[in-house]
Amino acid sequence: MNTNKQYMTRTLWLASILLTGIITGCNRSDNEDNTPAPVIIDSSVLTMIATSPAENDKAVPLNHKVIATFSEAIDGTTVDAQSFSVKGADQQALSGSISVDNVSHTAIFTPASDFTADTVYTATLTTAIKSSADSIALADDYTWQFTSGTATDTSSPTVNSTTPADAATGVLLNRAVTANFSEQLDPATVNAVTFTLSAGSTEVSGVVSYGGTVATLTPSSDLAADTEYTATLTTGITDLAANSLAATEVWSFTTGSAVAKGPAPVNLGSAGDFAILTKTGITNIPYSTITGNIGASPITANAIKPACSEVIGLIYGADAAYAEPTCVQFKGTAPDNTLVANAVLDMGLAYTDAAGRTTPDFTELHAGDLSGKTLVPGLYKWGTNVLINTDVTLSGGENDVWIFQVANNVTLASAKSVILEGGALAKNVFWQVGGGVGVALGTNSTFNGIVLAEKGITVNTGATVNGRLLSQTAVTLDQNTVTQPAL
Repeated sequence: MNTNKQYMTRTLWLASILLTGIITGCNRSDNEDNTPAPVIIDSSVLTMIATSPAENDKAVPLNHKVIATFSEAIDGTTVDAQSFSVKGADQQALSGSISVDNVSHTAIFTPASDFTADTVYTATLTTAIKSSADSIALADDYTWQFTSGTATDTSSPTVNSTTPADAATGVLLNRAVTANFSEQLDPATVNAVTFTLSAGSTEVSGVVSYGGTVATLTPSSDLAADTEYTATLTTGITDLAANSLAATEVWSFTTGSAVAKGPAPVNLGSAGDFAILTKTGITNIPYSTITGNIGASPITANAIKPACSEVIGLIYGADAAYAEPTCVQFKGTAPDNTLVANAVLDMGLAYTDAAGRTTPDFTELHAGDLSGKTLVPGLYKWGTNVLINTDVTLSGGENDVWIFQVANNVTLASAKSVILEGGALAKNVFWQVGGGVGVALGTNSTFNGIVLAEKGITVNTGATVNGRLLSQTAVTLDQNTVTQPAL
């Protein structure tokens, strides 16, 4: 990995739907299921959502832009050198140009010259900045710091993968087209001009969105059956150092005739490369068997307790402090640190995506007690705890999706199961859990699906997980089997 990019992004960008470019003709009814739903933002206040560089970022390339993302579109006349400033330690405020992109709700400061090497910079946004719709001022002055590195970023971003893949056949009619990039992009350059989809000479209408390192084009209606489509990403796409995509990326795929049930799946980004991923560590009572990569960041690697012999995969830590220094599976170099940090970023984006979906198919179903129930694909929402005291069955096909939005905690009783039926796959089941305790899987229970927990995940003695455990605090294991599903 290029050392100039190892700082990457630690920022939690606004859920991708806020970073949208509208392609002509985009109109979609609420009950169509392949459009990512917007995050609900309180329009009565103007707030900061994210910055890049992020607070305390290190080794920022010398030719990096400074970007602020707001909760809504802002009045460009209120953003100037006084209301948006960047200043190095013991230096005058930097000169440069400021632009506003109200599709992505961003203000972008482009310095007139490179940063000074190894310097702490302070960026400030003042309450002079106002929203464009109703002239509401930023609630408070917002200040953050980052530290420059020693080199400029001269490497072009590249496309790591696409969905559907090039030459794919039998593609579902109601799913989005996505591209995963090698690094974070300038959000203003990911839009309806630089990311297009067409069938022959006919361009497809839809919404272009961007978050983390993933660009998404969501068609405004289902694609036609048995039709070849071509997706294009142009060199108008740039990274945060203004390096253009190395070359225009073009790929094609052919649809089938199937339509998936349920909402669009949650894009995990690079978090999908992990079976277990946390911010504050993984505890473990031996012996567990984990198939898939595990990692933690920003906590140090000594908070990762599964032994090397318990992991069939790689172990990523925020430094080289893993308890078994001779473990060949452990990855603790600087590029590895960047990799796991960005996976944690993507985990946060995925949580925000899942939590932000609106228009649920089912609200407060069974008052949160799913014991003995059979659930069809869809978006489910509870403002309560969710309890599973006897087996619950998820019945649907291999392409169908379940998203469970749970405001409080999820508890699966001992020796009980989440059962998949009819071809349903664990990779398409998402449990977004916002409770202060999180998720508790009982002794000798069996769980299917991907957990996105704001707090902890506790897997009690002998429990089996077919899925992913992604926690913004810690994961606790006790002689468990955890197997990541195929993407």
